[in-house]
This record gives sequence, structure tokens and C-alpha cells, in this order.
Amino acid sequence: MKPSTICVQSGWQPKKGEPRVLPIYQSTTFRYETSDQMARLFDLKDAGFFYTRLQNPTNESVAKKIAELEGGVACILTSSGQAASFYSIFNICEAGDHFVCCSAIYGGTYNLFAVTFKKLGIDVTFIDQDAPEEEIQKAFRPNTKCVFGETISNPSLQVLDIAKMAAIAHKNGVPLIVDNTFATPINCRPFEHGADIVMHSTTKYMDGHATQVGGCVVDSGKFDWNAHADKFPGLTKPDESYHGLVYTEAFGEGAYITKCTVQLMRDLGSIPSPFNAFLLNLGLETLHLRVPCHCANAQKVAEFLEKQEDVAWINYSGLSSNPYYALAQRQFDGGRSCGVVTFGIKGGRERAIKFMDSLKLAAIVTHVADARTCVLHPASHTHRQLSDEQLIEAGVKPDLIRFSVGIEDAEDIIADLQQALEVIRGC
Repeated sequence: MKPSTICVQSGWQPKKGEPRVLPIYQSTTFRYETSDQMARLFDLKDAGFFYTRLQNPTNESVAKKIAELEGGVACILTSSGQAASFYSIFNICEAGDHFVCCSAIYGGTYNLFAVTFKKLGIDVTFIDQDAPEEEIQKAFRPNTKCVFGETISNPSLQVLDIAKMAAIAHKNGVPLIVDNTFATPINCRPFEHGADIVMHSTTKYMDGHATQVGGCVVDSGKFDWNAHADKFPGLTKPDESYHGLVYTEAFGEGAYITKCTVQLMRDLGSIPSPFNAFLLNLGLETLHLRVPCHCANAQKVAEFLEKQEDVAWINYSGLSSNPYYALAQRQFDGGRSCGVVTFGIKGGRERAIKFMDSLKLAAIVTHVADARTCVLHPASHTHRQLSDEQLIEAGVKPDLIRFSVGIEDAEDIIADLQQALEVIRGC
């Protein structure tokens, strides 16, 4: 099915007499008739629902829809995008391991990898994703387990060359994990460009209405864990907590997500509520309509800002002047990237803040990729925990304004920008 049909029809398939709309299975537990039936579930010999921390019918239906949208074999929902980032790495890394990560990533993810993972004994090397292959290759070690990057980095809007990074990762016998939050599977399906695992903050475009916090991890099923068995013992060696079960032997291409579910979710419990999954599904049903609208509006906003003398610089890959324009045209459906535009205002941070405070339609919120236009100054807000050096490394300039273009009328959004620019011209 085409993505638009998947958005509406996939996941929940009601049988005779069942609800047409995905129901909320608001239950912690599920009944069985015999002790043996329950035992087989706990031994992973049978599939089924027995406790919502591991699986729930509402969550499962939404996960299936997302897996199909991305072209993957399986998906797990998490309680936040941060949890999804954590699970995607921790599922194959343990104390003493190392991974390579693009430096241009969301500030919270940078902190998770650079600070918290180090406390767990997992080391990371940050690299410039635009560097030549031979330069990136220097970051790899014998204990490197994966490469991580964002399709479109938040907030610097650098576009990841997925095919290039996948080739480097595979040359070193490790998978490429891609955060596809900003592009969404409507604009880009990283598996088609060589990525192995995809994750999302479903809080953003997938939900689209700022009603729930969530995340997901999707596996392509294409990475051959057994070909590099010594690197990934958690998947290829016996798991004593399940009587010596070997995930790759028992679950084949579903090994990665199964382990993520029955081991990590079992022990860490970052599960979304069924109600949050229900809300996420409502957002997914219009994802194919909203994303092109976000992008069309963002294109108009970017073209407007590019002509304003008070704008010091602008970054949007839909502009032919952008260094990522050719890559975006090749990698994204229709050349669309996302609905987020970043730019700087001449005169420094204080003038930029005055500009933001003068906006009326766009709201200053700690959010992005909402149906409503919103704005943020990352250096003062989402990335304020980073040093100036780390900010520059992550591609975040001190004057960077992250403008998330909504699905209102583009003329109204531009009029709001225009009046705010007039305010600062009078200062």
C-alpha cells in the first residue's frame, strides 16, 4: 500500500463485530485459561499479550503501522523520544563498548550520549557527518557497535547522507541507526538508503498536535547480526534470563526488536500508555496530509526570510542556495525536507530575543513539529546545558532561531514574521 493508505488503514484490522476505530485497551493484564498458556508466554514460546509493560493490543497496532510506514519488520513504542534513543543504542551496547555518532544532533540526545552513557561505561566519539570517509573512519575502534545520526539534525538542519554513512558503518561491520523524526517516513524512508534501524520522537510530526509524548524504534530486519556474532553477543549468544534462548536463532529478522521488548522494556519499563498510543494513531492518520503542508509553508517562509535585510543568515534545504539542496532533492520525496526553518537576526542575541517576543501567531514553546507554528532559541532553551564549544560542534549558533512552521495559512505566518521584523527595526 502507498504511505497515505498505510496512515489510514494499517495497524488495526477489526474482525466481524469489532470496533472500526482502534480501541484503547486500558488494562494492565490479560486473562488466560491455564497456567501452561501463561508459562509459554513467559518463555517466549507463544506470542500474545499478558502484561502491558511488555505488550498491549493498542500499542501493538500503532507499532505495526509505523513499521509498515518505514518499511521495517518490527517496531516498539517507547514513552518518549529520549527513551527510543536510549533503547536503540543500549539494545546492542553494554559497558566497555563504543559507538560513533554525528555531532549534529538534538541537544538532549547529545547529553544522553556524552554524559549519561559514559556513566554506564559506554563511550561515544562524535564526528562531523560531512567529513570525508577517511576522516570518519578514524573514529572507529575494535569495540565500536553502531553509528547514529539524524536524517535532518535538530536544530542545525544538517542533512545526513544516509547512503554514505551506511556504507561506512557496514564496512566496519556495524549497523546505522537513524533518527528520522524531522523527515518522517512521508518524506524519507532511511531503510531504502541503507540504514538498518530507525527511531523517532513520535511527539513531533507523527503526533502533530502536541497531545502526547512518545517514541519508537523500528528494525529493517536487514542487518546480519550473525555475520558479526562476536560484536553482538546480546543477540547471538544465549540469554540466561530466558533459559539460554538465542534471539537470532529463535526470532530471525525480528531478533533486535524482540530483545528490545522482552529484555530492555521488561527491565526498564519505558512503555507508553495505551491512551497515548491511541492519540498517536489519530495523528498518524493525517501524517500524509500534514507533512506536505508543513513543507510547502516552510518553503514560502524560507523564501520570504531569505530576502529580508534584517536576517543575517537562513538555513533550509529547500532553498537552492543551501549546501544540502542537491542531497535533499536526491534523498527526500519531492525534495521536501521538513517544516522547520532556522535563521539568525542581525544584531546578536538580544535583538533575536526581541524579535521572538514580538511574534503573535507563533508561540514560544519547548516543542517543534506541531500543527501550530512555534519558535525557540535553542542556545537559551533546549541546548542551554551545552558549552559554547559543544554548541558550535552541534551546529547551533548563538543567534540561531528555530522556527517550526505550522499548517496555518502561509500568508498569515509570513505576516506575523513581517510585523515582528518591523518591531525590531524600530528599536
